[in-house]
Amino acid sequence: MPLSLRTNDVVDNDGPGQLYVVATPIGNMDDITLRALHILEKVDHVAAEDTRHTGRLLVRHKIKSPLISYHEHNERERTPALIKKLKAGLSVALVSNAGTPSVSDPGFRLIQEAIANGIRVTPVPGANAAVTALSVSGLPTDAFTFIGFPARKKAKRHGQLKKLADEPRTIVFYESPKRIKTLIDEIILIIGDRYGVLSREMTKLNEEFIRGFLTEILHNLSQRSVIKGECTLLVMGPDEDETVSIETIRAEVKRCFETTEISLAELVKEVAAKYGLPRNKVYEEALKIKENDHGKA
Repeated sequence: MPLSLRTNDVVDNDGPGQLYVVATPIGNMDDITLRALHILEKVDHVAAEDTRHTGRLLVRHKIKSPLISYHEHNERERTPALIKKLKAGLSVALVSNAGTPSVSDPGFRLIQEAIANGIRVTPVPGANAAVTALSVSGLPTDAFTFIGFPARKKAKRHGQLKKLADEPRTIVFYESPKRIKTLIDEIILIIGDRYGVLSREMTKLNEEFIRGFLTEILHNLSQRSVIKGECTLLVMGPDEDETVSIETIRAEVKRCFETTEISLAELVKEVAAKYGLPRNKVYEEALKIKENDHGKA
């Protein structure tokens, strides 16, 4: 039967069904709204990124609505079937494994098709990792740039980061624990050693926020044998009034020595241009490092 709820959740019994985009917890299972639970209980189908994962959430809240698998590998073939159900008057709740569907999660294709077919799409707001991390970051939140998961391929990812080099707003990235160190290292190399906050395991037992310059966060992570939990990384925009520290220059020069094979002159030119510094200042520090490392470059 079509779903019939109060006010904003009423479905016309003579028309198509309704697609609900339902936010679910990002960690703590109790971070779900009463409205979300009510809708999940009453819909005809729950389209889930991982039926096993969502199944545990439904069992916890004693909900028995039937589950349909809907993820990035089957959304192209599964979307027409769900649209058919919606057009027949059935109601569907779209959920992802964590947070808000279609925000760096499957759902965009289904939502787009539902709109194109005149089906009502209703948001049921709740948890979102980006906003959750921003709210406690201590970084500027009046405006921010959401990137989500950066490209997997190195060349494309570097292209994304280069476009963000002059971004004045707080930048929000999602990344897996396996790739987070690589991402931070590349951000330092391309964008610079900015202040940031790494949020890990948010709302869970081992919730952690690592604050500091990106080189400090990277050093912290490098001391660990393993990194667990999905990560949300926030990077602060450049401070126009901030003077670049000697430590930042040294860290950048050392990184260039270790990761590139360019000449000392080219290295000095690149670092000086990146931070808007006199070349002689950068050259002086680079020469000290090169001599101390016995010509590692």
